[in-house]
Formats: sequence, structure tokens, C-alpha cells
Amino acid sequence: MVKSPPRRPAAGGGAGRPAEGEAGGREAERWRTGGEGQERCPTQVALYRSFPTRLLSRAWGRLNGVELPTWLRKPVYSLYIWTFGVNMQEAAVEDLHHYRNLGEFFRRRLKPAVRPLCASSCLISPADGRILHFGRVKNSQVEQVKGVTYSLEHFLGPQKGQGQDVSSSFQDLLLSSPENDLFHVVVYLAPGDYHCFHSPTDWRVELRRHFPGSLMSVNPGVARLVKELFCLNERVALSGQWQHGFFSLTAVGATNVGSIRVYFDQDLQTNAPRYSKGSFHDRSYIALRDQVLKAAGEGGVSSVEGEGVVLQRGAAVGEFNLGSTIVLLFEAPKDFSFDLQPGQRIRVGEGLGSL
Repeated sequence: MVKSPPRRPAAGGGAGRPAEGEAGGREAERWRTGGEGQERCPTQVALYRSFPTRLLSRAWGRLNGVELPTWLRKPVYSLYIWTFGVNMQEAAVEDLHHYRNLGEFFRRRLKPAVRPLCASSCLISPADGRILHFGRVKNSQVEQVKGVTYSLEHFLGPQKGQGQDVSSSFQDLLLSSPENDLFHVVVYLAPGDYHCFHSPTDWRVELRRHFPGSLMSVNPGVARLVKELFCLNERVALSGQWQHGFFSLTAVGATNVGSIRVYFDQDLQTNAPRYSKGSFHDRSYIALRDQVLKAAGEGGVSSVEGEGVVLQRGAAVGEFNLGSTIVLLFEAPKDFSFDLQPGQRIRVGEGLGSL
């Protein structure tokens, strides 16, 4: 059973983190309970799924790139800051006139010192946001939010060796040792959060798998209503190995987040006008040394070996165009324990758990 310590105060002062008063306490309680009592309405869900969210996201992407007149930048960005509680004191450039368009403002960088890395945890948060769910994977099913699960196989796609041993479950195929278990943690990025994502540990990325798909909202309210939302939405899964075995980081797209960028992979193109439902595209990083090194100047690649892309703990990996979700799935010894509470706010570099 995954161990969690007594509840601790949520970290404050992060991007998109207005002070929590009574309303904030009620919101945190809603996150912890998972909003139980809400019922799914099949007609409403079907209607929502029929919306042209990919087209809307491409239109939003074009709008994000429109250069704003200098005089208009401060009032537009100030309204956004007030609406979503953005902490501009953490931004590398605080002057709002510097950001030529909404896209640049969304993807703003932070001052180097504002996200220290936790020294006592073997895993750190890859993004700013809220902890939507975490725990041990059971029966190859992962919880999207409390009480709503999705298939691990549908989420990650077929794995090497699958079909050779029909007696093994999908999650067992991912494990390198019977002494280990598979764990997961989901970080939800709201519109006011810092939109880059970072490496949660030292690891080696061997494969990029891109799933074109829908771009429905990943807001927790929608996640409670739409079953297997994370499997339906467009996503980019990076998978490989860390010191304890299998490790993956998946960036899940959402409405207005058609663009998912991975710094060391310039060939990745998301939110294309057409795609085949259920399809995915693989790119192996094994034996791609020259191509990846050429594209690595902006990202956090420490080196490229014959066996993949080596990422250092805390290194910048990629970015979203707005808020979205990061899902970590990883193998670890059975005594791994999370140091988290459902719904808590978290920032890049803060600890997720320990051995």
C-alpha cells in the first residue's frame, strides 16, 4: 500500500498560485474527494466530444502568434495575470512589454533560482501544477481522478515483448524485476501555471511515441466525466530507463494546447489537421546521436549515447502552449512511498517521493 505522510501545507508563491483563503480550502477539499456525487450524462459527454476542439486549438494557436501593439500588451497580460493568479515576480523577464504575443507570455521562462531541486527525494515534480492523482498501478489500470480509471495499455500502446507471454499482465511486461512495482503520478497544469516541463530524475529516453487524438479539456471536472480521457487526447510519451527500471513521462494535450514541444526532437509535429483514430507514431532515440545533438541546444540534454537521450534531473524537456497534464509512470522498489496529498499545489523541483 502506498504510504503518505500526514497532510502538510501546500507550497505557495508559485506561478498561478493566488493565496488560499476559505474558498481555496473548499477547492482543495474538492480535489481531495475527487468530486464524488457527480453523475455522468452520456448525452452531454457525447455532445462535448463532438466539438471541433482540434480546429479550435489550431485557431487559438494562430491567435497566440499575433503580435500585439506595445500599448496593448500590458492591459491584455495584466487581465490574464489577474484572472489566473500568475506570479510574474518569478518570471525571468517581468516587463510585460517584452512579450510580443500571447504565446511568448504563456511560455515565459523563470528566474534560475526560483525552482531549487529537492535533495532528499529520488523523484521531483516535472511541472508546476496540482497533484491530480498518484499511487500504485493495479490490474494494469490507472486512476484518472478518484473512481475513474483508464487502461495502461491504451495509454502507452503496445510494448516490446507483448504477445510473447500471454500469462503476464501488461504492467508486468514493463517491470524489470519481480521485487518492483509500477507507480504513477499525474500533475495538472492550470492556465496560470509555468508551462515548461522538466526531467523528474536522471534517466535515459529511448523512445518517443506520439498519439494524435482529441484535444478535450483535462480540467478535473471533465476528467471525472469522460472515461479514458487521457487515452483519447493527443499525447507524447517519452519512455526509457532510470536506475530502478522502466520510466516514462507523457505530456497530454488539451483544448488550446495543440502544440506540445520536446526540445531535443524538432521532428515532432502535433495537432495536425488530419490523423487516423487510434494511430501512433514512434521515433527511436537509439543510434540517433547526430540528429538529437543538433536539436539539443535549447533543451536539457546532457549527452546522447548509443542507447538513447540522457536527461539530467531538473533539465528542461519541453513546453505546452497553455495548461495541460503530465503523467509519470515508473518502476520502483515496493517500498517506494509518495510524499504527496491529492489536490496539493506543487512546483518544479519539489519532491514527489522517496525510498
